[in-house]
Amino acid sequence: MQKTKKSVAKRFKLSASGKLMHRSPGTRHIASTKSSKQKRRLGQPKALAEGHAAPLKRCLPHGL
Repeated sequence: MQKTKKSVAKRFKLSASGKLMHRSPGTRHIASTKSSKQKRRLGQPKALAEGHAAPLKRCLPHGL
């Protein structure tokens, strides 16, 4: 049985359609220079590109 790669499981979630969702970088500090629109959009989860998602999905054999 293949084990789940815990580092991947902590950083990514599978959507209902099977896409890998991730949090946007750039939200930790220096927020005062960012616009409200930029900060709002950075708070939304984003789908990972399919080319990058393929090897990471192999690290999640049982889903999440």
